Amino acid sequence: MKNVLWIAGPPAVGKTTVATTLARRYGLRLYSADTRTWAHRDRAIEAGIEAARLWELLSPRERWDGPSAAELLEMSLHRERGQMVVDDLRALPDAPLIIAEGTVLPAWAVSAGIVDSASAVWLIPTVEFHEQQLAGRGAAGGVLELYRLLRSVIEREAGEHGVATFSLDGSQDARALYSLIEQRFGAFLASGAAAKTPFERRALLREMNQSLVGQVRGFYSRPWAEGNPETLVRSFVCECGEPGCDAIVSCTIAEAASAPVVVPVHR
Repeated sequence: MKNVLWIAGPPAVGKTTVATTLARRYGLRLYSADTRTWAHRDRAIEAGIEAARLWELLSPRERWDGPSAAELLEMSLHRERGQMVVDDLRALPDAPLIIAEGTVLPAWAVSAGIVDSASAVWLIPTVEFHEQQLAGRGAAGGVLELYRLLRSVIEREAGEHGVATFSLDGSQDARALYSLIEQRFGAFLASGAAAKTPFERRALLREMNQSLVGQVRGFYSRPWAEGNPETLVRSFVCECGEPGCDAIVSCTIAEAASAPVVVPVHR
């Protein structure tokens, strides 16, 4: 996978923010593993994976209040989704360059030679910094325990497979973290295929936003989910296609699905 850059790590460390910014500035395709959650879960159920079936049988409250962190980790399909991510990425076009981010990106893909070690980095927070980030997101109960366990599991996997890591202790702000990763991937960003025309850039941004629409709709399509996803307001990237645009637009899922999301002054 010479056309893929990898940013992995536990929840709440800034992976999505950095990857989205890189994709927007350089005209890359963004692959966010979170937006594939429900497709991966359906794939796991079809494959007969018991942990996936058990998770679906629980109500949202039962899911987070009852099981242990270890049981939640198993039902999260952390291990199984790694191969699904690899399969997804292999199915994408060779160009433009892809930047993949997510908690379930597998470290074994580097040690197995599937991914160039120079094009991958794992963001590993200190325990103290991770606790601060999780508190800021309001994580509690089973979610908090799962995220804590994921931090230790992902750190261990990174060590076992010899992947490059950046240690995060809170001293780097978002801009500094972005610069670190941009420098690491500099050679790939300079030589890799990227969207050139405004039309190509807008198409990639549209794809990025539609992935988020699919993620929300996928959640509400589950038999245990309640509510209307179409009326929910979420944050989307502006699809104007200008390389320097970093505008974010808040609108409903229905609005984002029906027409390009563009800041009015950028139309």
